[in-house]
Amino acid sequence: MTDTITTSPQAVGNVLQTSGPRPARPNALSTSLSFGWRSLLKIKHVPEQLFDVTAFPIMFTLMFTYLFGGALAGSTSAYVQFLIPGILVQTVVMITMYTGLTLNKDIQKGVFDRFRSLPIWRPSPLVGALFGDIVRYTIASVIVLTLGLIIGFRPAGGIVGIVASVVLLLVFAFSLSWVWTMFAMLMRTEQAVMGVSMFILFPLTFASNIFVDPSTMPGWLRAFVDANPISHLVTALRDLAEGSFEFGQLTVVLVWCAGFIVVFGPLTMRLYNRKT
Repeated sequence: MTDTITTSPQAVGNVLQTSGPRPARPNALSTSLSFGWRSLLKIKHVPEQLFDVTAFPIMFTLMFTYLFGGALAGSTSAYVQFLIPGILVQTVVMITMYTGLTLNKDIQKGVFDRFRSLPIWRPSPLVGALFGDIVRYTIASVIVLTLGLIIGFRPAGGIVGIVASVVLLLVFAFSLSWVWTMFAMLMRTEQAVMGVSMFILFPLTFASNIFVDPSTMPGWLRAFVDANPISHLVTALRDLAEGSFEFGQLTVVLVWCAGFIVVFGPLTMRLYNRKT
């Protein structure tokens, strides 16, 4: 014999009331940090993702220092002082494109459809992914600077100049990443996102003052290099590393950062709302 237990709606209501007040809706910062932590957990489960921020910086630094340092600066020790801030910029700027690759993969899997249904601040998944990538940028910066110190880099600005350089670089990288989030919404595959990103990043990084002094370049190329935001960023980092402060260069870099966010942030959100 089976007993049937019935529960009245009033009893259910009493149970719900005694379970405590309804939790407050999470704010924008907390949800963004949660998605940032999600990005870091991906690295924990797939540590191979850090290959681009560990092996590549070491390879580029050693290769350019010892292959081209003597020819370009007369000695490797002299070239290291010029190269390390530039390599630092190239390393971090190049890995910003992986933000777009990761987001595109989540979109193709339908994960962002689930995120949109949650009662959270709408941009949280995007901002959180960018927050998580800041950790990757920081790891790459530490590796480049540590290797630079080992092979002879001695910044006159000391620890203060180095920290200021890294902070400025992280701000620029965070701002630039909004460009790749937009492409993540536009492109149908992560391979397409990578192709477009590399097509843009290679001219920006190599046609700059990262490796050589622009004064040796032809006029038409030097005009591009002088207008290149990467060149302004590298110059600002070199000044900070040497303990000097050029307000003009810093202003130009911050204007570029603001421009990336103001232009590509709303475009990304518009595409995100339409796509998901």
